[in-house]
Amino acid sequence: MKKTMNRLLKYLLDYKLQLIFIVIAIMGSALSGVAGTYFLKPIINDYVVPFVGRENPDLSGFIRMIGMMVAIYAAGIVCSYTYGRLMITVSTGTMKKIRVEMFRHMQDLPIKYFDSRTHGETMSRFTNDTDTLREMLSQGLPQFISSTISVTGVFVMMVLLSPALTALVILMFFVMIFAVKKIGGKSAAYFKKQQKELGKFNGFIEEMIEGQKVVKVFSHEDKVKKEFDDINENLRMAASSANTFANILMPIMGNLSYVHYALTATAGAVLAVNGYMDLGTIGSYLQYTRSFSQPITMISQQLNSVLTALAGAERIFALMDEPVEVDDGYVTLVDAVIDENKNIEEASHRTGTWAWKHPHSDGTITYTEVKGDVRFEDVTFGYEESKTVLDGISLFAKPGQKIAFVGSTGAGKTTITNLINRFYDVPDGKIRYDGININKIKKDDLRRSLGMVLQDTHLFTGTIMENIRYGKLDATDEEVIQAAKLANAHSFIKHMPEGYNTVLTSDGTNLSQGQRQLLAIARATVADPPVLILDEATSSIDTRTESLIEKGMDTLMHGRTVFVIAHRLSTVRNSNAIMVLEHGKIIERGNHEDLIEQRGKYYQLYTGMFELS
Repeated sequence: MKKTMNRLLKYLLDYKLQLIFIVIAIMGSALSGVAGTYFLKPIINDYVVPFVGRENPDLSGFIRMIGMMVAIYAAGIVCSYTYGRLMITVSTGTMKKIRVEMFRHMQDLPIKYFDSRTHGETMSRFTNDTDTLREMLSQGLPQFISSTISVTGVFVMMVLLSPALTALVILMFFVMIFAVKKIGGKSAAYFKKQQKELGKFNGFIEEMIEGQKVVKVFSHEDKVKKEFDDINENLRMAASSANTFANILMPIMGNLSYVHYALTATAGAVLAVNGYMDLGTIGSYLQYTRSFSQPITMISQQLNSVLTALAGAERIFALMDEPVEVDDGYVTLVDAVIDENKNIEEASHRTGTWAWKHPHSDGTITYTEVKGDVRFEDVTFGYEESKTVLDGISLFAKPGQKIAFVGSTGAGKTTITNLINRFYDVPDGKIRYDGININKIKKDDLRRSLGMVLQDTHLFTGTIMENIRYGKLDATDEEVIQAAKLANAHSFIKHMPEGYNTVLTSDGTNLSQGQRQLLAIARATVADPPVLILDEATSSIDTRTESLIEKGMDTLMHGRTVFVIAHRLSTVRNSNAIMVLEHGKIIERGNHEDLIEQRGKYYQLYTGMFELS
C-alpha cells in the first residue's frame, strides 16, 4: 500500500501550485475549528460566569467575542469550499492522466495479454477501479490531511489548557490507534479480494451479453444463472468480509470517544471542585475532547473507501506494469520511386510503390522493393511451451501467388497468419519477407504492408464510410467507394438509409453477418496492401455473393501475395498452392488438380464437401 500511495502522489505532484493552495485551505479550515473552540474559555470565564445574577449586564464585549467566533468559523467555511473545489480539479485531472496512460499502455500490450483475460475484467480497471480511486482523491485524501491537522492542533491546545487531562487523551489515542490498526489490517486484504472478484464479475457479465444468442439457442439459461450465482456469491462474500471489518470500526471509535468524553468530564469536574481548573477551561477542553475524537473517527470512517481505492489502484498499476509488446525491428516501410534501371529511391509522397528501408551497421542504407515474397523456414511454435501448435513448418509464397491453408480445426492454419503479422514471435525457425527476417522489420510497418480480414468481424461505432476508411485513414471518399464496389458491398450500402453515412452501432448489429464481412473485406481492400490475409473471410457469405466477391477479389489479388484460410474448399480451387495441415504439420501441398490426383486428405475433404453440396 505504501508503494501504491507513493506512486499516486507522483501523479498529484503535477498540480503542485493547486496542492499548495489546497493544503493552505485545509489548514485554514482545520485551524479555524481549533481557534473557534478556544473562544469558549474566555466567553464562559469573562462573560457567562460574571453575568450570573446581574440584572442588566453589558453585552457589548460578549457580542464582540461571538462575532469573532462567527468570523473564524466563516473563514473556515470559505477554506473548506476552496479546497473542496480545487481538489475536484486535481482529482479529475489526475484520473484523466491515469486513464490516458493506462489506455496507451494497453495499446502496446501483446495479443497474448488479451487472449488470457476476459474483456470485462480489463474494462473494470477503467471503470470501477478508477471510480473508487477518484473518490479517495477527491474526498478521502483531503479529509485525512484535515483530520491530521485538526488532531495535531487540538492536541497542542489541550496540552496548553490542561497537561494533567492530556495524559488521559494520550492513553485513549493509543487505544484508538490500536483498534484502527487491528481492524483496518484485516479489512485491507478483503478489499483487495473484493476488487479482484468484481473484475471477474464484470468479465462474466460482458461475456454473457455478447453470447446471449448462443445461450438461448442451446437453452443454457439455467446453467449461466448458476454460474452467475457462484460468481456473485464470491463477490458478496469478499465484499461482506471487507465491509464487516470496516463498518464495525466506526461504532468502536464512536464508543471509545464517548468513554473518553465521560472520563474527561469526570476528571475535569474533580479538578474544578478542588480549584485546579475553572469552568471556561473545562468547557473548552471538553469541546476539544469531542474535536479530538471526531477526526480519528472520520479517518476510520473513510478507511473502507481508502482501502478499496488502493486495491483498485494496485490493479490499475498492475495493468500499467504489464510488459509491452517488444519491437526490436529497425527495417521500415517507405514510399519509393523505381526508375527504369531498377534503382530505388525513397519518396516523400504516396507513390503506390513501397520499399523496405534497411539501415546497416556500417551506416549504409539499402532499399528492397516490397513484392510480397513470404517464406517459412522450419518454423516451430506453441502458445504454451509444453504444447506445440506448428511443428517444423516450411513453405514459400512467391509474389502474386495465392496460397491456401486447409485442414481440420486446430491444425494451425490461423496460427500461421498470426506469425506472419507478428502477433506472436517465432521461437524456432525464421520467417522472411522479401528476403528480410520479419523480426528485423518494425511491427507497425510490417502490419501496414499486410491487409487482413479476420473471421470475427469487428466494426466500430461510426459511419460505414469511416469503418471502411479505417484500413487507410487518408483514403478519399472515391477510394472508399471503389473499395466497396470491389468487395461487392456498394450495392447494399447505397440502399442503407443514409448510404455511406449510415451510422453503425453495437458492432454493426443493424447489418447481417454477411454484410459486416463485406465491409471488413472493403476495409482491407482500401489499404491496397502487397500481402493479403483472408481468415475465413467468406464464411458468412452465401455462395452467390461469394462468387461475385471472388471476381472482384481476383482483380484485388492481381500482383499481390494472398494467404487464404477456408473450410469451404470451393474458394481455394484457383489457388497456386494448397497446404493441407494436420496436427501442426503440412501433410500435403500442391494445386487443386495435383491434390485431387494424390487422393489423400485433401481429396477426402473435397469429395466429402462436394457430396454435401
